[in-house]
Amino acid sequence: MVHVELWLYGPLARYAGETAQPGYACLKLALPDGARVRDLLAHLSLPLAEKGITFINGQLTDMPGLAADLDQELSEGDRIAIFHERSMWPFQYRHGAKLSPALQKAMAESEGGALRHATGSSSPRSGR
Repeated sequence: MVHVELWLYGPLARYAGETAQPGYACLKLALPDGARVRDLLAHLSLPLAEKGITFINGQLTDMPGLAADLDQELSEGDRIAIFHERSMWPFQYRHGAKLSPALQKAMAESEGGALRHATGSSSPRSGR
């Protein structure tokens, strides 16, 4: 078995059941050896569509819409934080979060090689 600490933020806290607090939940889980992030989500019945920014041991491993960390194997003592797909970027990581190699690859392979924020104008730099 592999033992992990899982933090769920925002609306995802409901997947923790009775241990959920308003806005967050912390679970200590024992998963089979070789379990991956996808197995963790299945264990919680947490839909991929709700999974947003994800950190494992302080390293940014996923962003909404990329599913970059699903095959990442979990290790003994891992601390995982999953934010709802509509959550804001956590303040403490806004300047220089360390990215996992899988996330770097997924970002490079995504359309245009970068993340974008949609605006109401046709050009994000148009000033409108």
